[in-house]
Amino acid sequence: MSAAKVLMTVVKPEGAEPIFKAGDSVRISKRFPIGHFRVPNYIRGKSGVVESVIKPAAVNNEEEGFGRNAGPKRHYYRIAIPLTELWPKYAGSVDDGLRIEVFETWLERS
Repeated sequence: MSAAKVLMTVVKPEGAEPIFKAGDSVRISKRFPIGHFRVPNYIRGKSGVVESVIKPAAVNNEEEGFGRNAGPKRHYYRIAIPLTELWPKYAGSVDDGLRIEVFETWLERS
């Protein structure tokens, strides 16, 4: 077979491509890790929408808190969470929301 006819498949490393995209509905994982963590308790278990993918991919900042500054990289996402999701009795506009950056390992599809 000639070199011109050989098709090569490029396999990207895990975490190279974002799992989510703008407009995806997500839920922030509800975990209770012991030690250093970067996801506020008040957003855990709450739903929102991905507003944007933050590039480039980065090392997990929770791992960095323990001095582990190497390893697989993943993405941060700017998540829009309606204030009515955070506070069910919120009396302001239904369009009001919180914007917060969350690391990929904390997000689930909803």
